[in-house]
Amino acid sequence: MSKPTMTAALVEVTNGPFILRELARPEPAAGQVLVQIAASGTNPLDTKIRAGEAAHARQPLPAILGMDLAGTVVAIGDGVAGFRIGDAVFGLTGGAGGLQGSHAQFAAVDAPLLASKPASLTMRQASVLPLVVITAWEGLVDRAKVRAGQTVLVQGGAGGVGHVAVQIALDRGAKVFATALREDLDYVRSLGATPIDASVEVEAFVAEHTGGAGFDVVYDTLGGPVLDASFRAVKRFGHVVSCLGWGTHKLAPLSFKQATYSGVFTLHTLLADEGRAHFGEILTEASALVEAGKLLPRLDQRSFSIEELGAAYDAVLGVNGAARQQGKIAVTIDPQAD
Repeated sequence: MSKPTMTAALVEVTNGPFILRELARPEPAAGQVLVQIAASGTNPLDTKIRAGEAAHARQPLPAILGMDLAGTVVAIGDGVAGFRIGDAVFGLTGGAGGLQGSHAQFAAVDAPLLASKPASLTMRQASVLPLVVITAWEGLVDRAKVRAGQTVLVQGGAGGVGHVAVQIALDRGAKVFATALREDLDYVRSLGATPIDASVEVEAFVAEHTGGAGFDVVYDTLGGPVLDASFRAVKRFGHVVSCLGWGTHKLAPLSFKQATYSGVFTLHTLLADEGRAHFGEILTEASALVEAGKLLPRLDQRSFSIEELGAAYDAVLGVNGAARQQGKIAVTIDPQAD
């Protein structure tokens, strides 16, 4: 009797095309569930992994890419509690470090990485949340411990991590400010944050919005010179967090203010197989925020199928004639799911 198969999109060489293959459908091992994937989220990091430009998150080729998914549990391995067949779930589950990604019809996933999908979101909406929610949460809640009454500056507040960070900080009772491109200022305002034109010099907006004192917490989602500017934007004894602190930076502006810094490397949990249950815990918290109307993903309205993955990645990068993203891009794996 032949074993069941699935359609998956493989990248066989660095920066190569996505090639659809019929592969053996995985079986859930102990502690895993088998998810029938409805939609796969895309991230700039996915494009870097495909191009071989993510030394910290390599995926041996040939490989199935894609870190984020939303779908339905269809089989359960030994020792799994908390999930039943038919449950709708979402999670950050693979696509790096040799773990199968989400650009396929099925994936066997460690159960602690998953949470129940918010009922108010479509599969496509849910699929774009896991990486950005976990990254924002680890920075603001786990590292900076943001709390009511603080001032929080999100650098890149209309981006993937940024728009979620704004909403988490607002839910925690902070007064939130966010830098953005001019065309995104209205969106940032609609979230409830005070928008700041990203072209304005840091000293000018620190003076305007804090009287020169600086912000209690600064979350940098852009890295490079924006992280340097974040050191100048934080207040005395404040805290700077960055999810893109990969470069070389002068710490003097931070040291003179006796401020602190935290880096966020979300994929460590997957790559080191350490603390995976925290992913599910964060996503459960995020799901509650969604259901309470306090968190909504910004989803680009373009629709891509698994056959159109190359075009979806072009859209993430804004290349080959693709228009600039207006939110995060989801790829529909199962068109019957939503």
